[in-house]
Amino acid sequence: MGNSSSIRLAKYYKQTLAGLQSDLKKTNQAIDALIDADKRLKKLFSCIESVPGVGRVTAPEIIINTNEFNRINNARKYPCYAGEAPFEHISGTSVRGKTRTCKKANRKAKSLLHMASLVPSRYCEELREYYERKVAEGKNKMNVLNAVKNKIIHRIFACVNQKRKYELNYKFFLVES
Repeated sequence: MGNSSSIRLAKYYKQTLAGLQSDLKKTNQAIDALIDADKRLKKLFSCIESVPGVGRVTAPEIIINTNEFNRINNARKYPCYAGEAPFEHISGTSVRGKTRTCKKANRKAKSLLHMASLVPSRYCEELREYYERKVAEGKNKMNVLNAVKNKIIHRIFACVNQKRKYELNYKFFLVES
């Protein structure tokens, strides 16, 4: 392969990449327009996106998977759907293994939650301290990341159920009747 053919290939790759970036920009604009058109969807999106680690890719996926929190409205059900809930590996009385997550779950949701857990475990002070403390205690790093994913999921569902954005120092005030 000569130098001229590699230059020609690089030119084609740049054109393809520019076309993909243009399509991605148009798709993001269409998603934004769809979200802005629906008042409830816009509120859900802002609540979910306020949780550290959850961004423009993960939030729509969660909204789609839960059917706008109509099909899955419990924070304990979504980790099962996304393959993040650990289950015991048992069969009768003889086979007992360590707990594991389900491999038949929604892989896209699982991978997006994994990426969402990496960001706050590095940049969000509260979750970073939690991650470092558990690893220092001798816990497996992937098990701790799984716990961080579950914390993120529970925060998302709490914000959606209470119809509010995530606040780091949230104070619950009991209203007397």
